[in-house]
Amino acid sequence: MTIDEAPSVGMVKTQTVRLIDPPDKLSLESGKSLTPIDVAYETYGTLNRDKSNAILLCHALSGDAHAAGYHTKNDTKLGWWDRLVGPKKAFDTDHYFVICTNFLGGCKGTTGPNSINPQTNQPYGLDFPVITVSDMVNLQKRFIDHLGIPRLKAVTGGSLGGMQAMEWAIQYPEMIENAIVIAAAAHVTAQGIAFHEIGRHAIVSDPQWQQGNYNPKVPPKEGLSIARMVGHITYLSDYSFNTRFGRRLQDKDKFDYNFSKEFQVESYLHYKGSSFVKRFDANTYLYISKTMDYFDLEGKYGSLKKAFEKVKAKFLILSFTSDWLFPTRQSKDLVNALLANDKHVSFIEVETDYGHDAFLLEGEKLKALIERFLIT
Repeated sequence: MTIDEAPSVGMVKTQTVRLIDPPDKLSLESGKSLTPIDVAYETYGTLNRDKSNAILLCHALSGDAHAAGYHTKNDTKLGWWDRLVGPKKAFDTDHYFVICTNFLGGCKGTTGPNSINPQTNQPYGLDFPVITVSDMVNLQKRFIDHLGIPRLKAVTGGSLGGMQAMEWAIQYPEMIENAIVIAAAAHVTAQGIAFHEIGRHAIVSDPQWQQGNYNPKVPPKEGLSIARMVGHITYLSDYSFNTRFGRRLQDKDKFDYNFSKEFQVESYLHYKGSSFVKRFDANTYLYISKTMDYFDLEGKYGSLKKAFEKVKAKFLILSFTSDWLFPTRQSKDLVNALLANDKHVSFIEVETDYGHDAFLLEGEKLKALIERFLIT
């Protein structure tokens, strides 16, 4: 199937708005503030007359505002959630007005560490303030207000996107009807933090990093590539690696007995690393991976039960059998905390071999579950 034949929202354009301008500013959880702030976004479908059909999509660490469709006829890759967004899909654009913004700290149009610091006329680099999931959600709330939408039909996302959906339900309980949390948890495990730290260490150890003040044309490519390679391992499952690659060699039938890339899985990881460098910013990776590590609902509110005390949204929580980055036991912790508060919650563990990346890949399975939830 070609890109023109694929069921899709079709041609779309990422837009950018100056959402915050001095003297206005966004107060951050760290105690610092930020101004000015641009927000990149895409929308799909039509907002109805009473503005009651809006759904906000929250993307994961390496995502952006381009959730569905394509930007040009020559695009070879659709938006990151095109499997779920479009006519007759889970987030049916014949019925819903679907919104996706590049989150605060991103590198695809929304203000982040590679944006120009107005005080220096140079990229912020490490002068950019550390941000949290709460900060991301507060900026998204301002954007929804900017659109004049009083209440969201749903907020949803996978991984870091699921963390944002939970924060929305907690911080703005009156504003959302449904929260769909996929492959996410109340906090990153110690093992998850460890993998993030390896990635960050690879970046800051790259000679081209220059204490975060690197030339955008000469970025710390090797460090960022390694960070992506490490991260990508956590997104898949042992089964998917073995099924796809096994111990097969790359373009040869016997060992060379040296340190070249001999196995297919080695070549695959190097490809993932090098392609990631072409579309992502190294400092952004540092900031956003740290954002995930800081997210901790128990630590912030005292317990998960207290965290969910005031939520009013109905919850759909989805986990995946082969996800070892955010295992099902962590999703069950969320479910139990919501039930302890007598909240409306549905939970399903989806059988899949795709690992954490299943939230991007299991389109048909998720479609059926999400459709049913949104109409009940």
